[in-house]
Amino acid sequence: MDNNNTLDAYWMGYTANQHFKAHPRLLEKAKGMYYWTPEGRKILDATAGLWCVNAGHNREKIVTAIQQQAATLDFAPAFQMGHPKAFELAKKLVAITPGNLNHVFFTNSGSESVDTALKIALAYHQLTGEGRRTRLIGRERAYHGVNFGGMSVGGIAVNRKLFPNLLAQVDHLPHTHDLARNQFSLGVPVYGADKADRLEQIVQLHDPSTVAAVIIEPVAGSTGVLIPPADYLQRIREICDQYGVLLIFDEVITGFGRLGKPFAADYFNISPDIMVTAKGLTNGAVPMGAVFVSDKIYSAFRQDDPMAINFYHGYTYSAHPLACAAAIGTLETYQEENLLYKASELAEYWQHALHSLADLPYVIDIRNLGLVGAIELEPRKNEPNKRAFRVYLDMFEQGVLVRTTGDVIALSPPLIISKPEVDQIIITLRQVLKQLSS
Repeated sequence: MDNNNTLDAYWMGYTANQHFKAHPRLLEKAKGMYYWTPEGRKILDATAGLWCVNAGHNREKIVTAIQQQAATLDFAPAFQMGHPKAFELAKKLVAITPGNLNHVFFTNSGSESVDTALKIALAYHQLTGEGRRTRLIGRERAYHGVNFGGMSVGGIAVNRKLFPNLLAQVDHLPHTHDLARNQFSLGVPVYGADKADRLEQIVQLHDPSTVAAVIIEPVAGSTGVLIPPADYLQRIREICDQYGVLLIFDEVITGFGRLGKPFAADYFNISPDIMVTAKGLTNGAVPMGAVFVSDKIYSAFRQDDPMAINFYHGYTYSAHPLACAAAIGTLETYQEENLLYKASELAEYWQHALHSLADLPYVIDIRNLGLVGAIELEPRKNEPNKRAFRVYLDMFEQGVLVRTTGDVIALSPPLIISKPEVDQIIITLRQVLKQLSS
């Protein structure tokens, strides 16, 4: 096969295209915990696809729902029209959301969900007479998707450096990663709640009456699984309440059972004003995102004229019939198998297994919470990211799919994982890490 001619037309995102097309890693089918390559090699999925296939691959209820919907209603206009499954899904979702997040706006991805949430926050303040509130606050090392709003509040330097015209009036909190004090923490780190106080300083610097919203990943995933220190998120909530700032939780990764509760907001017992989701919403089967808002925010968009449009925002494919069918099938699968809580049953075993790798060469930290984990490696001198990428390639050759971000190996297996499969991931990691050269 001439890989260059066969593969070159597709410009792949977040991929070393030259390397990939010279050494392609292709997946042809999937079932349960596993992928298969075109050559028939079986690959254990230790990343739930891209943090999204929480119920495992090709689940019957989800597949059947998509097939039946495609044969019944393939598309319905998203503006001034609706279809029954959109409203059925919305009702099912708000039944499991925390606090009073009783209203949902459908998108097609986490990136769209973030930008939608930011627009809702800005519009809310305009509608409630606080139009000076235009400043948004993100966090260093945060990932909030790839649209302009999400990139602006995001804090991963390599994602931002080629885009000089991001949103103005954006500030960033410091990240919470503290290797010196929290190295090899078991679950939630002890030190670092004081980092939340920087929010109050930023709010006061810019004048509290100008700050619209703070957006936070409860657990920062794509930057390398950064677990929030004890009481950090509670302090963020307190400061937002004190100064009238909206709190947005980006739960694209943590939503739908990743921490052993339906959402991280449940796990940490915090009610955000807006919550962003995607990924596990449809088990990755059809692109979809959702933004949940509180009653207070939804009510602000109510118009005196019942014929008036409430919010000048939306997408052609919002609440797409196939996506709604996939999401309903996903929620039913989660409920039938108690998957939104399954991670809590395996969390201790997962934690012990991950931390058993602490003695291996170049391992400088291990982090975990629920069924998510990270192994941070000492970077090669003058070659950042190369050591972890070598592990990624070797793990794939040994039949386990992991993910890397920088020099961090990130793990987030489907929630249907069993102890023998956890063991397989750890045994393979131990073999590969032992063989690392400098």
